Amino acid sequence: VFPEMALAMWKNLLQTTKKRILQQRRLSLYNDAHGYEEELIKKKLLQFSGGSINLSKEDNGIGILTLNNPKLMNAFTGTMMVELQERVTELENWKDGKGLIIHGAGNTFCSGSDLNAVKEISNSQATKSMNFAYQSLLCRLPLISVALVQGKAFGGGAELTTACDFRLMTPGSEIRFVHKHMGLVPGWGGAARLVRIVGSGAALQLLGGVARVDPEKAQRLGLSEETLPSSDETRALGEARAWLSQYTEGPTTVIQAVKKVVTAGRELPLEAALRTEKDIFGTVWGGPANLQALVRRPKHK
Repeated sequence: VFPEMALAMWKNLLQTTKKRILQQRRLSLYNDAHGYEEELIKKKLLQFSGGSINLSKEDNGIGILTLNNPKLMNAFTGTMMVELQERVTELENWKDGKGLIIHGAGNTFCSGSDLNAVKEISNSQATKSMNFAYQSLLCRLPLISVALVQGKAFGGGAELTTACDFRLMTPGSEIRFVHKHMGLVPGWGGAARLVRIVGSGAALQLLGGVARVDPEKAQRLGLSEETLPSSDETRALGEARAWLSQYTEGPTTVIQAVKKVVTAGRELPLEAALRTEKDIFGTVWGGPANLQALVRRPKHK
């Protein structure tokens, strides 16, 4: 019996090893092709210049990401799409980062994409590749994020608000998924995320009816957390900072861990989410913040 068991184990090991090698080869080929495709898309996008994505990182761990193309109501040009990817990578590597506010320059949020840039990369493979990259872009950040909606958030701009954890609106502002009027549907993950935020019925109304969503309606639907008092750009930004700080007070490691467990719970199947949660728990258990808390207050009263 023993030689037969040993032979069976050996065969199993060979099959597992073979599978692993094939998977690695496929992954390597995919990464090479994907990397090449990404570089081509980047070159094409950079032909459509104008505007910028500005990032300032404050001492309190809150980053301010500004969509800066006020001449075109902050529509995304090709260079802005490339810059957004670069800024997100920078934020991912920000060790002291806890929160992020995304807003638009010139008292408006974003009117979507520069259609010329989108047309340039409209062959299906390039579009799929770009859409995949942008669908997960902001969601993967370990920072608690809020979209500060002033003026209009249309099309791709409306999608961008759904990629944040929270949305705050100012008086007179408006979110509108105008994709149907362009003969399109969202492609940056906006529809899937909208369903999770407001439910399928309301999502159908907003996408199918191209409904205008003012601050009052947004709060009623659960699309917006709060309507800020001020519509002035600078004051509203200060109010958004104060609002976000209630979630970002505390040690960076703990805030980032909170965001990661929530993201895992939202994005992953239950088993994987539970495994991830256990792993993240292991990174803070017995850590400085945990030990200090135990000394400060050994029991909750």
